[in-house]
Amino acid sequence: MNIGILGTGTVGQTIASKLVSLGHQVMLGSRTADNEKAAAWVKSVGAGGSQGTYAATAAHGEILFNCTLGVASLDALAAAGADALRGKLLIDVSNPLDFSQGMPPSLTVFGRDSLGEQIQRAYPDTRVVKALNTISCDVMIDPARLGTTDHDVFVSGNDPEAKAKVTEILTDWFGWKSVIDLGDMTTARGTEAYLLMWLRLWGATGTAHLNIKVVRSEG
Repeated sequence: MNIGILGTGTVGQTIASKLVSLGHQVMLGSRTADNEKAAAWVKSVGAGGSQGTYAATAAHGEILFNCTLGVASLDALAAAGADALRGKLLIDVSNPLDFSQGMPPSLTVFGRDSLGEQIQRAYPDTRVVKALNTISCDVMIDPARLGTTDHDVFVSGNDPEAKAKVTEILTDWFGWKSVIDLGDMTTARGTEAYLLMWLRLWGATGTAHLNIKVVRSEG
């Protein structure tokens, strides 16, 4: 399958490398066609990888991942173009983190809106699903890295079929055992806000290789 990854940072490269290892043709997208980080990644993965602009990457991908910085996501998607995004599944991994005041960051969107909702409003013909934004990139593509797969990942979105496809990707491609469908895209407000807690947990435990398990009563 042809897959497009918007964003050349650690998250984008980690997901892209996993997808290449599964036999997919993956394009890593950035603002320019000659991005140095993308070029180095292509060299490292071989024939399954390629690079291009956001527009070329969006055109290439049957499925797209938004792995750009949250503060730049809307600009990156605008560069990709509404026509190239129309009708496609866009897995939004980004978080609206604001590092302008240093660490720990705050959120640029909080409470009555979310970045996921902003993206869906801007591209109503794109099937946006929020997922994987509550964990580090190493855990995204390998939940067993924590020594167990007994922990949870979440999906939010307005399109049930799109969420079902993302759940299939998470389980069949990445090895997740528990995917919780939180509901429509407004529920992304919760997973994006959770990043504030996740960052504190990272500080308290000294590792980004962590996740949560939702424990429920039987009654």
